[in-house]
Amino acid sequence: MEYSEKVMEHFRNPRNVGEIENPDGVGKVGNPVCGDIMELYIKVDGGIITDAKFKTFGCGAAIATSSMVTELVKNKTIEDALKISNRAVVEALGGLPPIKMHCSVLAEEALKRALDDYRMRSAKVASGKAA
Repeated sequence: MEYSEKVMEHFRNPRNVGEIENPDGVGKVGNPVCGDIMELYIKVDGGIITDAKFKTFGCGAAIATSSMVTELVKNKTIEDALKISNRAVVEALGGLPPIKMHCSVLAEEALKRALDDYRMRSAKVASGKAA
């Protein structure tokens, strides 16, 4: 199986690893078939994602896609972040082997869940309920 140099770079030196204290949104996803588990945390200020971190238990491709999605989402508006697809993650990484494409789907799903979580928390705050 051939990985691009960019995939290997993000696997060896993943960006934004860890957890954000008091995140504005959290997305947790898992793939029971391959056993990969991804957690994505976002911090939002004025509608802009100012920080993103991840914790991933999985293969090299899962770690690389997690790392790349955090890079792609930083400094984006919520609307722009919603447009980040698994294809965008794969393209940014210079491609993935077909057998590892599901890792990019996980990264997209984790991002979408974090954004959904952010919107739910924001709605609670706006309606006066504690988050």
